[in-house]
Amino acid sequence: MYDNSGSLALERERSRPPIYKHVAKTYAWMFLGLAITFLVGLLLASTGLIYVLFLMPLLPIILLVAELALVLVLSSRLGKLSVGAARGIFVGYSALSGVTFSAVLLMYGVGQVFFFFGITALFFGAMSVAGLVTKQDVSRLRYLVLFGLVALLVMELVALFLGSSTFEQGLCFVGIAVFMGITTYDSKRMKDLFYAFEEQPAMLEKASIFCALQLYLDFLNLFLYLIRLLGRDN
Repeated sequence: MYDNSGSLALERERSRPPIYKHVAKTYAWMFLGLAITFLVGLLLASTGLIYVLFLMPLLPIILLVAELALVLVLSSRLGKLSVGAARGIFVGYSALSGVTFSAVLLMYGVGQVFFFFGITALFFGAMSVAGLVTKQDVSRLRYLVLFGLVALLVMELVALFLGSSTFEQGLCFVGIAVFMGITTYDSKRMKDLFYAFEEQPAMLEKASIFCALQLYLDFLNLFLYLIRLLGRDN
């Protein structure tokens, strides 16, 4: 009897998407999200609609709750969501972030925003490459990442009441360092998720969207800390 197990294994191997395609797709989604955020922010800032929106006293709270809800749904129900739903959540989050991003455009101007996007891309690219080439297990760093985010949140709350420019500068340096580290962590996790789901095309597609959101947040937060530290208000 002919044993075709070897040919079936070879066929499965050929049908697996190569990791570089998965990585490229994930970063493409990330940059699409950034483009949506920028375009929504630019539209609101250039037309003056942002002033109308921010007449609503509860708008910042509504935006924060909506964004958190979208992130929680995507992260907690990733296995149950369809690919289309995962993509819709990502696009919706990017558009919502554009509302708050419009305030950054008004404060610093389009020229500075473009300049610091470029600077951020250099930092982000270097740390992403470090995450992609490392073979170290980064899962043990999960609690260190969580601690860094909690420490940043506490420092942000202190900064609201302290009003010290020196403390603000220190906060920005810490924020830059934390999100550079998280970028490396998330880039490595992107590879790990590829190997975990490479035989599940639908799950791999959703994992790509999930990783794109994580990297999108890393890029945007790194950008915000850089422009807060080095940018000049209009």
